[in-house]
Amino acid sequence: MIELKDVSVTYRGGVKALRNVDLTIDDGEFVVVVGLSGAGKSTLLRVLNGLVPATSGSAKVDGIEVVGASGARLRAVRSKIGMIFQTFNLAERTTVLNNVLMGRLSNVPAWRSTLGLWPAADREIALEALERVGIVEKAYVRASNLSGGQQQRVGIARALAQKPTLMLADEPVAALDPVTSRQVMGDLARINSELGITTLINLHYLDLAQEYGQRLIGLRAGELVFDGDIADVDDDTFREIYGRSITTGDILADNDT
Repeated sequence: MIELKDVSVTYRGGVKALRNVDLTIDDGEFVVVVGLSGAGKSTLLRVLNGLVPATSGSAKVDGIEVVGASGARLRAVRSKIGMIFQTFNLAERTTVLNNVLMGRLSNVPAWRSTLGLWPAADREIALEALERVGIVEKAYVRASNLSGGQQQRVGIARALAQKPTLMLADEPVAALDPVTSRQVMGDLARINSELGITTLINLHYLDLAQEYGQRLIGLRAGELVFDGDIADVDDDTFREIYGRSITTGDILADNDT
């Protein structure tokens, strides 16, 4: 499903975001990536969908080489990759349904989406996605009227509407409270289990990683320093990944749900 070989990313000014990363993720895996701010977590996800070009190495998704891919090939890869952002990235002045339909853009002619003349089949896909995250009753509400947790669920539904084979979530609960964070993580875990969509999630909170992760990837200063089963992870593992002791800021806690 995902195969990275010797992938490095160097930004302007010589900042090395990833260093010689080798990583293979199979179909249907649910993988959590942890590391300090600046460890390369977001860069890793953006290499996979081509938003950040790798400086060297190879990155394949579904057997398609992303590094150096042409515009058409890159669009084809992206059409099958759902992306969930920590800031939701919704069009707040339009309805929830219209936001979810944005996930169908690659499947309909531009004139249809511009005029809002979405095919009935695409509307049905969008409504099914909203139903899967439990907010189909909000379909015709303006996105700006939703809570943060509801907005993130719209983001998940939008990604689901793409019918993706790969789901990437970049700090999806960073702006949410503990209860809502666990609801969103539960949604992502359930979708992975029910639909078999390969899922890669960046997280800051270590307790959430242990609660919901199956496989853990640890990045430190751009290097992959841990890759293993979550059942084998303990506080010493996190200290090794972070290069320091774990602090209260690394734990979401408040697990009273």
